Amino acid sequence: MFRVQRRQTALSSAFTLLELIFHATVRQTRKGHGNGLVALGMNVLQTAVFLAAFFALFTLLGMRGSAIRGDFLLYLMSGIFLFLTHVKTVGSIAGAEGPASPMMKHAPMNTAVSIAAAALSALYLQTLSGALVLFAVHVAWHPVEIASPSGTVMMFLLSWLSGIGIGLCLLALKPWFPNFVQIANSIYSRMNMVFSGKMFVANSLPSSWLGYFSWNPLFHTIDQSRGYTFVNYNPHYTSWEYPLILSLVLILIGLMGEFYTKRHASVSWFAGR
Repeated sequence: MFRVQRRQTALSSAFTLLELIFHATVRQTRKGHGNGLVALGMNVLQTAVFLAAFFALFTLLGMRGSAIRGDFLLYLMSGIFLFLTHVKTVGSIAGAEGPASPMMKHAPMNTAVSIAAAALSALYLQTLSGALVLFAVHVAWHPVEIASPSGTVMMFLLSWLSGIGIGLCLLALKPWFPNFVQIANSIYSRMNMVFSGKMFVANSLPSSWLGYFSWNPLFHTIDQSRGYTFVNYNPHYTSWEYPLILSLVLILIGLMGEFYTKRHASVSWFAGR
C-alpha cells in the first residue's frame, strides 16, 4: 500500500543497467548448457576440432607450402579464431531476444540489454576459448610467438564488431521475415568457410579474384591479423579501415531498424510459431 520512492541518480542507474547486462550475459552464456564450464568446454572442443580438421586437410593435400613462412599452427589459428568469433557473434546477435519476446515483459529488461548480452557472451566464450587453446599449444607443443599481440587482438575485436553489425541488421529484419533471416544467417556462415580467406592470404590471390573476397569484412580482418602475427607478411590488398567503417555503418542501420521494429512489434507475429 505504502512504498518509499527512491530517486535514482545517473550513476546508480548506470550501475543498475550494468548489473542487468551482466545477469543477461550469464543467462545467454548458459543458454546452450546449464553449466557455464561445460558450455566453455564445448566451445573449446569445437575450436580444437576445427584446428585439427584444417591441419589434417592442409597436410594431406600438401598445401602447407602455400601458407606464410613461419608457425603453421599459428597461421591456422589466426584464421579460425577470427572466423568462429565473427560467425558466432552474427548468430548470437541475430538470435537475441526481440521486442515481442516474453522476456521483454519483465522490467527493466529491454532489447538493448538483450543485444549487449548476446554480443558480450559471444566475446566472452570466444576469448576464453582462444586463450585456452593458445595456452595449451604454447605449453604442450611449442612456444607461440606473435609479432604484434596488440594488433592481433585489435583485429580479433574488429571481427567481433563486424559480427555485431551484421547480426543487428538480421535482428531488425527477423520479426518481419523470420524464415529469410534464418536462411540468410545459415548461408552467410557457410559462405565464410571460403570467402573469409582463412585458408589463404590475400597477397597470394590473382588480382582478378580479389573482387570476390574484398567485400567481406572478415577477409580484411583475417588478412590484417596475419600481418600483425607474422614478421614476414605484409598485407597489400586489405585494410582495417574498411571493416571498421562498414561495421559502424551496419551497427547504425541495425539500431535504426531495431528501433523501428520495436515500435511496431506485436506478440501476434509469433503466434503459432
